[in-house]
Amino acid sequence: MHEGGRTAGSSARSPRKDARRNQQALLDAAAAVFVASGVQAPVRDIAAEAGVGVATIYRHFPTRADLVIAVYRHQVDACAEAGPALLAAGPTPHAALARWVDLFVDFLVTKHGLAAAMQNGSAGFETLHTYFLDRLLPVCTELLDAAAAEGEIGPGIDAYQLMRGIGNLCIGADDDPRYDARRLVALLVAGLRDQR
Repeated sequence: MHEGGRTAGSSARSPRKDARRNQQALLDAAAAVFVASGVQAPVRDIAAEAGVGVATIYRHFPTRADLVIAVYRHQVDACAEAGPALLAAGPTPHAALARWVDLFVDFLVTKHGLAAAMQNGSAGFETLHTYFLDRLLPVCTELLDAAAAEGEIGPGIDAYQLMRGIGNLCIGADDDPRYDARRLVALLVAGLRDQR
């Protein structure tokens, strides 16, 4: 059936695309507010950042836990999707790995209060670590394998160990202005070349 030159199916898809776009904009806004103010920031601040009403946020995310989980997953997905794109863009697999690690560090360092929020016992939070590993380990492995295949790093560097090491370097990075986790992580990534 056609309505105004459009099929009923195409008019139904358009609002879904808009809803997905709006939800992505809300997640981006929430992530920005969480970086600046932590996960306990008022919902009205997130609404202002997104340019929507508070009711819109509650329509998409009925509880703060729902919002925190969605932001976390959104950031993991963005980091996972960036890996193959960086590898394709070059200029070298090691450069792609270094840029991806920068994004990974951004994710780790800027999730103010997320770990504390995850301790509330919500079942949704329990699955996030598994989701994190399932999405990011293969990407890190792909980048390491590509760099090893080009002879830029030695073979057999374990993605889990590298990610765990980076995570450990990032602990407390937001608590001490004298501590520069990013510099230490950059040294770690540069040091992978010495393992050839």
